[in-house]
Amino acid sequence: MAFFYLLPVILLVIFVASFISAIIRTIQTEYANCSIPPGVNNPGKLRLIVAVLIVTSTLGRICEKLELCSSLAVRRLLFSGRRPAPLPGVLQEDSRLGPVPVRLYRPRYRPGPRPGPAVLLFHGGGWICCGFDSHERICQYIAKESGSLVVSVGYRLAPEHKYPAAYEDCLNATLHFLQHLQHYGVDPARVTVCGDSAGGNLAAAVSQTLAGSSDLPRLRAQILIYPGLQALDFNLPSYQQNRGVPLLFRERVLYYSLHYVQGDTSNLEEVLEGAHVPPDMRLKYRKWVSPDNIPEEFKVRGYKPHKPCEFKPGIFEKVKRICEPTLCPLFAEDTVIQQLPESFILTCEYDVLRDDGLLYKKRLEDNGVPVTWYHIEDGFHGIVNLFDYHGLSFPSGKRGLDKVVAFIKGL
Repeated sequence: MAFFYLLPVILLVIFVASFISAIIRTIQTEYANCSIPPGVNNPGKLRLIVAVLIVTSTLGRICEKLELCSSLAVRRLLFSGRRPAPLPGVLQEDSRLGPVPVRLYRPRYRPGPRPGPAVLLFHGGGWICCGFDSHERICQYIAKESGSLVVSVGYRLAPEHKYPAAYEDCLNATLHFLQHLQHYGVDPARVTVCGDSAGGNLAAAVSQTLAGSSDLPRLRAQILIYPGLQALDFNLPSYQQNRGVPLLFRERVLYYSLHYVQGDTSNLEEVLEGAHVPPDMRLKYRKWVSPDNIPEEFKVRGYKPHKPCEFKPGIFEKVKRICEPTLCPLFAEDTVIQQLPESFILTCEYDVLRDDGLLYKKRLEDNGVPVTWYHIEDGFHGIVNLFDYHGLSFPSGKRGLDKVVAFIKGL
Protein backbone atom coordinates (compact mmCIF):
# COMPACT_ATOMS: atom_id res chain seq x y z
CA MET A 1 0.00 0.00 0.00
CA ALA A 2 2.85 2.40 0.77
CA PHE A 3 4.00 2.09 -2.84
CA PHE A 4 0.70 3.50 -4.12
CA TYR A 5 1.06 6.52 -1.84
CA LEU A 6 4.60 7.06 -3.03
CA LEU A 7 3.80 6.57 -6.72
CA PRO A 8 2.65 10.19 -7.37
CA VAL A 9 5.76 11.49 -5.64
CA ILE A 10 8.01 9.19 -7.69
CA LEU A 11 6.31 10.24 -10.92
CA LEU A 12 6.64 13.90 -9.96
CA VAL A 13 10.36 13.44 -9.23
CA ILE A 14 10.85 11.69 -12.58
CA PHE A 15 8.95 14.45 -14.38
CA VAL A 16 10.94 17.23 -12.70
CA ALA A 17 14.24 15.43 -13.37
CA SER A 18 13.32 14.95 -17.04
CA PHE A 19 12.19 18.55 -17.26
CA ILE A 20 15.46 19.88 -15.82
CA SER A 21 17.47 17.49 -18.00
CA ALA A 22 15.68 18.73 -21.11
CA ILE A 23 16.42 22.34 -20.16
CA ILE A 24 20.10 21.55 -19.58
CA ARG A 25 20.40 19.72 -22.91
CA THR A 26 18.75 22.64 -24.74
CA ILE A 27 21.04 25.15 -23.07
CA GLN A 28 24.12 23.05 -23.87
CA THR A 29 23.07 22.70 -27.52
CA GLU A 30 22.33 26.40 -27.99
CA TYR A 31 25.49 27.45 -26.15
CA ALA A 32 27.54 25.18 -28.39
CA ASN A 33 26.17 27.06 -31.42
CA CYS A 34 27.46 30.37 -30.04
CA SER A 35 30.82 31.67 -31.15
CA ILE A 36 32.62 34.29 -29.09
CA PRO A 37 35.73 35.41 -31.03
CA PRO A 38 38.99 36.00 -29.11
CA GLY A 39 38.95 39.70 -29.96
CA VAL A 40 35.50 40.42 -28.59
CA ASN A 41 35.08 42.93 -25.78
CA ASN A 42 34.94 41.38 -22.26
CA PRO A 43 34.20 37.77 -23.34
CA GLY A 44 33.39 36.60 -19.81
CA LYS A 45 30.60 39.15 -19.43
CA LEU A 46 29.27 38.28 -22.86
CA ARG A 47 29.18 34.57 -22.02
CA LEU A 48 27.15 35.33 -18.92
CA ILE A 49 24.67 37.43 -20.92
CA VAL A 50 24.39 34.65 -23.50
CA ALA A 51 23.65 32.12 -20.76
CA VAL A 52 20.84 34.33 -19.43
CA LEU A 53 19.40 34.74 -22.93
CA ILE A 54 19.49 31.00 -23.60
CA VAL A 55 17.80 30.19 -20.30
CA THR A 56 15.12 32.80 -21.00
CA SER A 57 14.59 31.49 -24.52
CA THR A 58 14.26 27.94 -23.21
CA LEU A 59 11.78 28.96 -20.52
CA GLY A 60 9.84 30.88 -23.16
CA ARG A 61 9.45 27.79 -25.32
CA ILE A 62 8.40 25.76 -22.30
CA CYS A 63 5.79 28.36 -21.31
CA GLU A 64 4.49 28.32 -24.87
CA LYS A 65 4.18 24.52 -24.91
CA LEU A 66 2.37 24.62 -21.58
CA GLU A 67 0.12 27.35 -23.06
CA LEU A 68 0.99 29.75 -20.25
CA CYS A 69 2.15 32.53 -22.56
CA SER A 70 4.01 32.96 -25.83
CA SER A 71 7.80 32.71 -26.03
CA LEU A 72 7.74 36.22 -27.51
CA ALA A 73 6.05 37.53 -24.35
CA VAL A 74 8.91 36.13 -22.26
CA ARG A 75 11.48 37.67 -24.63
CA ARG A 76 9.77 41.05 -24.42
CA LEU A 77 9.72 40.89 -20.65
CA LEU A 78 13.46 40.23 -20.56
CA PHE A 79 14.40 42.93 -23.07
CA SER A 80 12.16 45.59 -21.59
CA GLY A 81 13.38 44.96 -18.08
CA ARG A 82 12.62 47.22 -15.15
CA ARG A 83 12.37 50.94 -15.72
CA PRO A 84 15.61 52.63 -14.61
CA ALA A 85 15.60 55.30 -11.92
CA PRO A 86 15.36 58.93 -13.06
CA LEU A 87 18.70 60.52 -13.89
CA PRO A 88 19.53 63.75 -12.03
CA GLY A 89 19.55 66.64 -14.47
CA VAL A 90 16.94 65.16 -16.81
CA LEU A 91 13.20 65.82 -16.74
CA GLN A 92 10.96 63.09 -18.16
CA GLU A 93 7.35 62.95 -19.23
CA ASP A 94 5.14 60.68 -21.29
CA SER A 95 3.28 62.35 -24.12
CA ARG A 96 2.02 61.77 -27.65
CA LEU A 97 2.92 63.02 -31.10
CA GLY A 98 -0.44 62.70 -32.80
CA PRO A 99 -1.53 59.10 -32.18
CA VAL A 100 1.99 57.87 -31.41
CA PRO A 101 3.09 57.57 -27.74
CA VAL A 102 6.44 59.15 -26.90
CA ARG A 103 8.58 59.79 -23.86
CA LEU A 104 10.34 63.15 -23.62
CA TYR A 105 13.71 63.66 -21.93
CA ARG A 106 14.62 67.31 -21.29
CA PRO A 107 17.98 68.43 -19.92
CA ARG A 108 17.18 70.30 -16.72
CA TYR A 109 19.87 72.88 -17.31
CA ARG A 110 20.40 74.19 -20.82
CA PRO A 111 22.54 77.30 -21.32
CA GLY A 112 20.95 80.35 -22.94
CA PRO A 113 17.36 81.17 -23.88
CA ARG A 114 17.68 80.12 -27.52
CA PRO A 115 15.83 77.06 -28.89
CA GLY A 116 17.93 73.93 -28.52
CA PRO A 117 18.60 70.73 -30.46
CA ALA A 118 16.37 67.66 -30.49
CA VAL A 119 16.91 63.96 -31.17
CA LEU A 120 14.08 61.63 -32.18
CA LEU A 121 15.13 58.15 -31.08
CA PHE A 122 13.69 54.95 -32.56
CA HIS A 123 14.56 51.97 -30.37
CA GLY A 124 15.93 48.67 -31.63
CA GLY A 125 14.65 45.20 -30.82
CA GLY A 126 14.02 43.68 -34.25
CA TRP A 127 10.68 45.50 -34.61
CA ILE A 128 9.19 42.97 -32.15
CA CYS A 129 10.78 43.80 -28.76
CA CYS A 130 11.90 46.64 -26.51
CA GLY A 131 10.36 50.04 -25.88
CA PHE A 132 10.68 53.08 -23.65
CA ASP A 133 12.17 51.31 -20.64
CA SER A 134 14.76 49.28 -22.56
CA HIS A 135 16.27 52.45 -24.04
CA GLU A 136 15.67 54.84 -21.16
CA ARG A 137 19.29 54.93 -20.01
CA ILE A 138 20.47 55.79 -23.53
CA CYS A 139 17.88 58.56 -23.85
CA GLN A 140 18.74 59.99 -20.43
CA TYR A 141 22.43 59.99 -21.22
CA ILE A 142 22.07 61.67 -24.63
CA ALA A 143 19.76 64.33 -23.19
CA LYS A 144 22.03 65.15 -20.27
CA GLU A 145 25.37 65.02 -22.07
CA SER A 146 24.37 66.70 -25.34
CA GLY A 147 21.85 69.22 -23.98
CA SER A 148 19.24 67.93 -26.44
CA LEU A 149 15.55 67.23 -26.04
CA VAL A 150 15.31 63.48 -26.69
CA VAL A 151 12.03 62.09 -27.97
CA SER A 152 11.76 58.31 -27.62
CA VAL A 153 9.11 57.00 -30.03
CA GLY A 154 6.91 54.11 -28.92
CA TYR A 155 6.03 52.61 -32.28
CA ARG A 156 3.80 49.58 -32.66
CA LEU A 157 5.47 46.16 -32.56
CA ALA A 158 5.22 43.13 -34.84
CA PRO A 159 3.89 40.53 -35.32
CA GLU A 160 0.68 42.09 -33.97
CA HIS A 161 1.36 45.10 -36.19
CA LYS A 162 3.19 44.07 -39.32
CA TYR A 163 5.20 46.21 -41.72
CA PRO A 164 4.86 49.09 -42.41
CA ALA A 165 3.28 49.89 -39.00
CA ALA A 166 6.57 50.67 -37.20
CA TYR A 167 7.83 52.78 -40.10
CA GLU A 168 4.54 54.68 -40.35
CA ASP A 169 4.51 55.42 -36.62
CA CYS A 170 8.08 56.74 -36.70
CA LEU A 171 7.36 58.82 -39.79
CA ASN A 172 4.11 60.24 -38.41
CA ALA A 173 5.73 61.06 -35.06
CA THR A 174 8.57 62.86 -36.86
CA LEU A 175 6.18 64.79 -39.09
CA HIS A 176 4.08 65.88 -36.11
CA PHE A 177 7.19 66.94 -34.21
CA LEU A 178 8.58 68.96 -37.13
CA GLN A 179 5.23 70.72 -37.47
CA HIS A 180 5.18 71.76 -33.79
CA LEU A 181 8.81 72.55 -32.98
CA GLN A 182 7.95 75.88 -31.38
CA HIS A 183 5.84 74.11 -28.77
CA TYR A 184 8.90 72.12 -27.68
CA GLY A 185 11.39 74.98 -27.83
CA VAL A 186 13.44 73.29 -30.53
CA ASP A 187 15.67 74.91 -33.15
CA PRO A 188 14.26 73.93 -36.60
CA ALA A 189 17.80 73.64 -37.94
CA ARG A 190 18.93 71.13 -35.27
CA VAL A 191 16.61 68.11 -35.42
CA THR A 192 18.25 64.69 -35.71
CA VAL A 193 16.83 61.18 -36.07
CA CYS A 194 18.63 58.32 -34.36
CA GLY A 195 18.18 54.59 -33.95
CA ASP A 196 19.98 51.37 -33.11
CA SER A 197 19.62 48.09 -35.03
CA ALA A 198 15.99 47.97 -36.24
CA GLY A 199 15.70 51.53 -34.96
CA GLY A 200 18.60 52.47 -37.22
CA ASN A 201 16.66 50.96 -40.10
CA LEU A 202 13.67 53.10 -39.19
CA ALA A 203 15.77 56.25 -38.83
CA ALA A 204 17.28 55.70 -42.28
CA ALA A 205 13.86 55.09 -43.84
CA VAL A 206 12.36 58.20 -42.24
CA SER A 207 15.34 60.29 -43.37
CA GLN A 208 14.88 59.10 -46.95
CA THR A 209 11.15 59.80 -46.93
CA LEU A 210 11.71 63.36 -45.70
CA ALA A 211 14.78 64.03 -47.85
CA GLY A 212 12.89 65.83 -50.62
CA SER A 213 10.36 67.63 -48.42
CA SER A 214 10.22 71.38 -48.95
CA ASP A 215 7.40 72.37 -46.59
CA LEU A 216 9.03 71.12 -43.37
CA PRO A 217 12.31 71.87 -41.58
CA ARG A 218 15.09 69.74 -43.03
CA LEU A 219 16.58 67.11 -40.74
CA ARG A 220 20.01 68.17 -39.56
CA ALA A 221 21.44 64.65 -39.30
CA GLN A 222 20.78 60.93 -39.03
CA ILE A 223 22.53 58.66 -36.52
CA LEU A 224 22.54 54.96 -37.39
CA ILE A 225 23.87 52.59 -34.72
CA TYR A 226 24.62 49.11 -36.15
CA PRO A 227 21.63 49.40 -38.51
CA GLY A 228 20.08 46.65 -40.62
CA LEU A 229 19.58 48.12 -44.08
CA GLN A 230 19.01 45.36 -46.64
CA ALA A 231 17.35 41.97 -47.12
CA LEU A 232 18.98 40.96 -50.39
CA ASP A 233 22.13 39.16 -49.30
CA PHE A 234 22.50 37.35 -45.99
CA ASN A 235 25.87 35.90 -47.01
CA LEU A 236 28.00 39.05 -47.00
CA PRO A 237 31.36 38.71 -45.20
CA SER A 238 30.01 39.90 -41.85
CA TYR A 239 27.13 37.43 -42.02
CA GLN A 240 29.56 34.57 -42.61
CA GLN A 241 32.17 35.65 -40.07
CA ASN A 242 29.74 36.49 -37.27
CA ARG A 243 26.88 34.07 -37.93
CA GLY A 244 27.05 32.63 -34.41
CA VAL A 245 28.30 35.68 -32.52
CA PRO A 246 25.90 37.09 -29.92
CA LEU A 247 23.88 39.11 -29.41
CA LEU A 248 22.51 38.75 -32.95
CA PHE A 249 22.87 35.50 -34.87
CA ARG A 250 22.51 35.31 -38.64
CA GLU A 251 19.25 33.33 -38.44
CA ARG A 252 17.86 35.81 -35.91
CA VAL A 253 18.09 38.62 -38.46
CA LEU A 254 15.57 36.75 -40.60
CA TYR A 255 13.53 35.70 -37.58
CA TYR A 256 12.92 39.37 -36.77
CA SER A 257 12.52 40.51 -40.37
CA LEU A 258 9.96 37.87 -41.27
CA HIS A 259 7.96 38.53 -38.11
CA TYR A 260 7.87 42.19 -39.15
CA VAL A 261 6.95 41.53 -42.77
CA GLN A 262 4.59 38.55 -42.65
CA GLY A 263 3.93 37.83 -38.98
CA ASP A 264 5.69 34.45 -38.88
CA THR A 265 9.03 32.85 -39.71
CA SER A 266 8.01 30.42 -42.43
CA ASN A 267 10.42 30.25 -45.39
CA LEU A 268 13.32 31.39 -43.21
CA GLU A 269 15.87 28.98 -44.69
CA GLU A 270 14.90 29.79 -48.31
CA VAL A 271 15.24 33.52 -47.69
CA LEU A 272 18.61 33.05 -45.99
CA GLU A 273 19.88 31.35 -49.14
CA GLY A 274 18.44 34.01 -51.45
CA ALA A 275 15.51 32.14 -53.01
CA HIS A 276 13.30 35.22 -52.54
CA VAL A 277 15.24 37.48 -54.92
CA PRO A 278 14.32 37.56 -58.64
CA PRO A 279 17.36 37.57 -60.96
CA ASP A 280 16.52 41.03 -62.35
CA MET A 281 16.30 42.48 -58.82
CA ARG A 282 19.59 40.88 -57.83
CA LEU A 283 21.22 42.34 -60.93
CA LYS A 284 19.72 45.80 -60.32
CA TYR A 285 20.90 46.08 -56.73
CA ARG A 286 24.25 44.33 -57.08
CA LYS A 287 25.94 47.70 -57.62
CA TRP A 288 24.91 48.66 -54.08
CA VAL A 289 24.73 45.35 -52.20
CA SER A 290 27.82 43.38 -53.07
CA PRO A 291 30.81 41.94 -51.22
CA ASP A 292 32.92 43.74 -53.84
CA ASN A 293 31.99 47.00 -52.08
CA ILE A 294 33.32 45.79 -48.72
CA PRO A 295 36.92 46.88 -48.02
CA GLU A 296 39.37 43.97 -48.14
CA GLU A 297 40.45 44.44 -44.52
CA PHE A 298 36.99 43.28 -43.46
CA LYS A 299 37.39 39.96 -45.30
CA VAL A 300 40.61 38.78 -43.66
CA ARG A 301 38.74 36.82 -40.97
CA GLY A 302 37.32 34.70 -43.75
CA TYR A 303 34.90 35.00 -46.63
CA LYS A 304 33.71 32.48 -49.20
CA PRO A 305 31.74 33.83 -52.19
CA HIS A 306 28.21 32.50 -52.05
CA LYS A 307 26.10 31.44 -54.98
CA PRO A 308 22.41 32.08 -54.23
CA CYS A 309 20.05 29.16 -54.63
CA GLU A 310 17.48 28.96 -57.39
CA PHE A 311 14.84 31.71 -57.40
CA LYS A 312 11.45 30.52 -56.12
CA PRO A 313 8.57 32.76 -57.29
CA GLY A 314 6.27 31.44 -54.57
CA ILE A 315 8.67 32.55 -51.85
CA PHE A 316 9.04 35.95 -53.50
CA GLU A 317 5.27 36.47 -53.55
CA LYS A 318 5.04 35.74 -49.83
CA VAL A 319 7.88 38.03 -48.72
CA LYS A 320 8.27 40.53 -51.57
CA ARG A 321 7.66 43.52 -49.30
CA ILE A 322 10.89 42.67 -47.54
CA CYS A 323 12.75 44.35 -50.41
CA GLU A 324 10.88 47.68 -50.42
CA PRO A 325 13.11 50.76 -49.88
CA THR A 326 11.27 51.73 -46.69
CA LEU A 327 12.46 48.39 -45.27
CA CYS A 328 15.73 48.25 -47.23
CA PRO A 329 17.13 51.81 -47.28
CA LEU A 330 20.15 50.57 -49.25
CA PHE A 331 17.80 50.17 -52.24
CA ALA A 332 16.91 53.87 -52.47
CA GLU A 333 17.80 55.62 -55.71
CA ASP A 334 20.78 57.98 -55.90
CA THR A 335 18.46 60.96 -56.28
CA VAL A 336 17.15 60.24 -52.78
CA ILE A 337 20.54 59.43 -51.24
CA GLN A 338 21.98 62.71 -52.52
CA GLN A 339 19.46 64.71 -50.49
CA LEU A 340 20.14 63.01 -47.17
CA PRO A 341 21.49 64.99 -44.20
CA GLU A 342 24.88 64.64 -42.58
CA SER A 343 25.22 61.15 -41.15
CA PHE A 344 26.83 59.24 -38.30
CA ILE A 345 27.22 55.47 -38.68
CA LEU A 346 28.44 53.16 -35.93
CA THR A 347 29.50 49.60 -36.76
CA CYS A 348 30.96 46.74 -34.73
CA GLU A 349 33.51 44.23 -35.98
CA TYR A 350 31.77 41.19 -34.49
CA ASP A 351 28.29 41.97 -35.79
CA VAL A 352 26.39 40.32 -38.63
CA LEU A 353 25.02 43.76 -39.59
CA ARG A 354 28.50 45.30 -39.86
CA ASP A 355 28.52 45.19 -43.67
CA ASP A 356 25.08 46.80 -43.97
CA GLY A 357 26.60 49.85 -42.27
CA LEU A 358 29.74 49.73 -44.41
CA LEU A 359 27.73 49.51 -47.63
CA TYR A 360 25.53 52.44 -46.63
CA LYS A 361 28.58 54.48 -45.65
CA LYS A 362 29.98 53.95 -49.15
CA ARG A 363 26.67 54.87 -50.80
CA LEU A 364 26.41 58.08 -48.81
CA GLU A 365 30.01 59.07 -49.49
CA ASP A 366 29.71 58.24 -53.19
CA ASN A 367 26.76 60.63 -53.34
CA GLY A 368 28.45 63.49 -51.52
CA VAL A 369 26.79 63.08 -48.11
CA PRO A 370 29.15 63.88 -45.19
CA VAL A 371 29.63 60.78 -43.03
CA THR A 372 31.19 60.37 -39.60
CA TRP A 373 31.99 56.69 -39.10
CA TYR A 374 32.94 55.05 -35.83
CA HIS A 375 33.92 51.39 -35.79
CA ILE A 376 34.19 49.46 -32.52
CA GLU A 377 36.98 46.99 -33.22
CA ASP A 378 36.17 44.76 -30.24
CA GLY A 379 32.42 45.33 -30.31
CA PHE A 380 29.40 43.13 -30.95
CA HIS A 381 25.79 43.84 -31.82
CA GLY A 382 24.01 45.57 -28.95
CA ILE A 383 27.13 46.74 -27.14
CA VAL A 384 26.04 50.40 -26.99
CA ASN A 385 22.84 49.34 -25.21
CA LEU A 386 25.06 47.79 -22.52
CA PHE A 387 27.04 50.96 -21.87
CA ASP A 388 25.65 51.25 -18.33
CA TYR A 389 24.35 47.85 -17.35
CA HIS A 390 25.47 47.45 -13.76
CA GLY A 391 28.19 44.77 -13.51
CA LEU A 392 27.70 43.81 -17.14
CA SER A 393 28.64 47.18 -18.62
CA PHE A 394 31.02 47.36 -21.58
CA PRO A 395 33.53 50.25 -21.84
CA SER A 396 33.52 50.06 -25.65
CA GLY A 397 29.76 50.63 -25.64
CA LYS A 398 30.26 53.72 -23.50
CA ARG A 399 32.90 55.02 -25.92
CA GLY A 400 30.51 54.44 -28.81
CA LEU A 401 27.72 56.37 -27.10
CA ASP A 402 30.13 59.18 -26.25
CA LYS A 403 30.99 59.42 -29.96
CA VAL A 404 27.27 59.79 -30.69
CA VAL A 405 27.00 62.57 -28.10
CA ALA A 406 30.07 64.34 -29.49
CA PHE A 407 28.58 64.20 -32.98
CA ILE A 408 25.31 65.74 -31.77
CA LYS A 409 27.15 68.51 -29.91
CA GLY A 410 29.15 69.29 -33.02
CA LEU A 411 26.13 69.83 -35.27
